[in-house]
Amino acid sequence: MNNMNAQLVDKQITDELCEWSIMHGVAFKNRDGTASHCPFSLAPMSMKRGVYQHLLQVTPLLTKLISRVSEDHLFLQSSLSKMAKADPFFERLMLLHHQIHGVKEQPMFPARQPLLLMRTDYMDDRQQGAKVIEFNGIAAGMGPFGKRITQLHQFIKNQWPETYHDWVEDPSATPADNDGLGQLAYAIAHSAHKIQADFNETGQATFLMIVQRHEDNVYDQHLLEVELQKRGIRTVRRTFDQLASQLYSGEERRLMLKDIGAIDVVYLRAGYQYIDYFAPALREDTCCQTLSQTRVFIEQHNVAVNATVSQQLATSKTMQMILTMMPEQDFSRWGLSVEEVRLVKTVLAEMVPINQATITWFASDADKHEWVLKNQGEGGGHCVFGDEISHKLNQLNVEQYDAWALMKRLHPHERERPTIAVRNGEQTKIDDLVSEIGLFTAFFNGEPMTELNGYAGYLVRSKPAKENEGGIHSGQGILDSITLVD
Repeated sequence: MNNMNAQLVDKQITDELCEWSIMHGVAFKNRDGTASHCPFSLAPMSMKRGVYQHLLQVTPLLTKLISRVSEDHLFLQSSLSKMAKADPFFERLMLLHHQIHGVKEQPMFPARQPLLLMRTDYMDDRQQGAKVIEFNGIAAGMGPFGKRITQLHQFIKNQWPETYHDWVEDPSATPADNDGLGQLAYAIAHSAHKIQADFNETGQATFLMIVQRHEDNVYDQHLLEVELQKRGIRTVRRTFDQLASQLYSGEERRLMLKDIGAIDVVYLRAGYQYIDYFAPALREDTCCQTLSQTRVFIEQHNVAVNATVSQQLATSKTMQMILTMMPEQDFSRWGLSVEEVRLVKTVLAEMVPINQATITWFASDADKHEWVLKNQGEGGGHCVFGDEISHKLNQLNVEQYDAWALMKRLHPHERERPTIAVRNGEQTKIDDLVSEIGLFTAFFNGEPMTELNGYAGYLVRSKPAKENEGGIHSGQGILDSITLVD
């Protein structure tokens, strides 16, 4: 990153862009109740049209696969049992899964209907091509920001064409369509109406978003709510803490919320970490027991749910590794054709389980900078790189091995031209920007639920190549968009 005292572009331009961002909800909420714009690039990245179209083709297939894996409950329990014992949080999730679905001898059939709103994150590696970094099946947010930053770049192109031309990676490229906000709302609304139809109801459907206490990423959430409200959906926000005393059962397993009534869709923007279930006032003997039971209660009712506990398990790093290592013929379990499996395999990067043999090999023979060590955590701060990997591996107890995996490190294309990042109203020239591309998909009961065969828009987060953490929230990431070149 190259900081320069002189303004790279007219400050009035970036000031107006920051104001546009806040005005359009591309912002985070500050502790004092004010808002700050999300960091963004001044002009979009370019991507080969063939690579982009390949991702559009393969990503709904991945979602179909994950959707079917997530409903294969015996497979989940058997394949993830060791990982669950190694990771306390996933151990809790597996206990919830047993409560909801039973075991082989005593299967249970919960009433909930799975709505899988997934973001599959990729990097376009210089040698390997585009590969999956991870699946995000719970709290897979920022879809609205993906649409808004696409609009922001079009706004720049229209208002300040010379500035846009100076900083865009390829002036001849054409913007990729991105209706992430509309398609996610479409999928949720149609799922809600299907639940209503089960009860022969035709009134206003209700959407419940489960949120974290003191959340700062609220505007992204509100953008989705506004889009749903435009479609006639009533939206409600609650924390797990609130829901523990406000949910109750109606007739025929209808999920009911105090002072609101029937709920048609439950969307979790919380629940991927222990703190979301922590309620000190309850003084529980077992941490997080009461609030985590709220998820069990929800899934015992006829309501569309994203993410179900099984979806969260199916999108874990360990399941990603299992699918990566699995022989092609084994995928027939979930009804995928040979051609579909081979297509899926083109985007799965090599992964290796952690055991004593792996640790010995890594210490003696591996190129330490060609791998990344991952645990099961969501969001930033859960990856170990380079020389730190050996140090971390040596710290692990044998009982912790199954919570971790090694993944072949991806080295994405650096942007061919410098660009400007705008963060906290300040301009920074970046010479080595690389991008992480997240494609959203929406499936309901295993079927695509958008107007685009399950595809629901994209989110691009770019960062300096030397920075390991690329999150918008927790790293050096900036919002970005895609233009296509032939």
